[in-house]
Amino acid sequence: MKASLAKEVNRIAGLIALAALTALAVGHIWPLLVGLVGYIFWSTRQLFSLYSWLVRDDHTEPPDSIGLWGEFYTRLEHLFQKERRAQENLQSIIHRAQQSVNALEEVVILIDQHGYLEYWNAAAERYMGFNPSQDLGQPLTNLVRHPGFTEYLHRADFREPLEIPSPVNDNRILQFRVTEFGVGEQLLMARDVTRIHHLEQMRKDFVANVSHELKTPLTVLKGYLETLLDTVPEEQPRLRRALTQMESQSDRMEALVTDLLLLSRLENTDADNDRQAVAVHGMLNRMRENAQALSADKHHQIEMDVPTEARLVANPAELESAFGNLITNAVKYTPSGGLIRIQWWQDEKGAHLAVTDNGLGIDPAHIPRLTERFYRPDNSRVTQTGGTGLGLAIVKHVMIRHNGKLDIKSELGKGSTFTCHFPPERLVNRPTAVAG
Repeated sequence: MKASLAKEVNRIAGLIALAALTALAVGHIWPLLVGLVGYIFWSTRQLFSLYSWLVRDDHTEPPDSIGLWGEFYTRLEHLFQKERRAQENLQSIIHRAQQSVNALEEVVILIDQHGYLEYWNAAAERYMGFNPSQDLGQPLTNLVRHPGFTEYLHRADFREPLEIPSPVNDNRILQFRVTEFGVGEQLLMARDVTRIHHLEQMRKDFVANVSHELKTPLTVLKGYLETLLDTVPEEQPRLRRALTQMESQSDRMEALVTDLLLLSRLENTDADNDRQAVAVHGMLNRMRENAQALSADKHHQIEMDVPTEARLVANPAELESAFGNLITNAVKYTPSGGLIRIQWWQDEKGAHLAVTDNGLGIDPAHIPRLTERFYRPDNSRVTQTGGTGLGLAIVKHVMIRHNGKLDIKSELGKGSTFTCHFPPERLVNRPTAVAG
């Protein structure tokens, strides 16, 4: 480039010198002016040729020129070729990425910061019914009108997935997950969970039906056992011991069936079918007295810090079941002489119940699975407590039905704290009728 620039300078200098000599020879300045005007005209013509070439879509075959202009055209052509190759590579990558995304069975949707559709894959057209010629740039909530979906996006809490029917087929269930990126942009992914949903429903129906069918024979069995225990003479201790053990196991079986039926009802019925303003203090005070009676042999110290005016909009039966399970578990798993504390408080985040004990504690590795049915961190506790293994699962489902969540903190050898968090809309701000 420097050599071309030097040649161009030499060419201009030579032209000026030639024009100057000619002017001296003829004794007039016009040859110099003609030379300068001619060079300006030629340079202007090259400039217009450059402009015409740049505004073309195809930047191949640059104009013919010499000197610095020719070098300029050649370098520009190389830059354009490099840019074309980069664009072709980028387009190839985009095309392959689109092919890959379109090959997915999962729905992939991209929306901008205003909630408008920017992109979706082929699965979205099958499962969501999107039309490329009409729906691009439309608000997503205009095309997916399920109330739960709109609330899910508006709440912007995407820690848990959302399951709703497909907009084009009510018999197909889609599970949505949302990932936020950029400035307010969102990537939605959905997969077909219809089969899993049907299997889960079959499991729920099976548990509900079996539990219901077991209730009647258990009632009959327990009735006969009670009658036999009343009639067996004291002189037959072996028979009495056998009947006593049978009665104990039937009681445990009855408790298991009762919990299974309750859990099934919590899963299969709509929430808030019996909303009332519950007097929390009275409910928890009764539970504390029952827990004190249950722990009579262990001499637990049970403290309660609950304001007398504490009230909560809830289903009283479900609330009593959840709170009762937490307090009973604290009694069962706290050694003799231990401390159990029941605390209630309210703040801007809502209402909170904490049941704390200084018992054996739980390994943090087990905490994520504690609310699973029949999960126990230590199987040796089964025979010691006689629990059903469904208590925390019931608590979890009661909290879900009350728009709340259960938080568990524990440390081995130092005890556990189970906290129920209720949203602010569950608070009662003025005295109302007392339930329970």
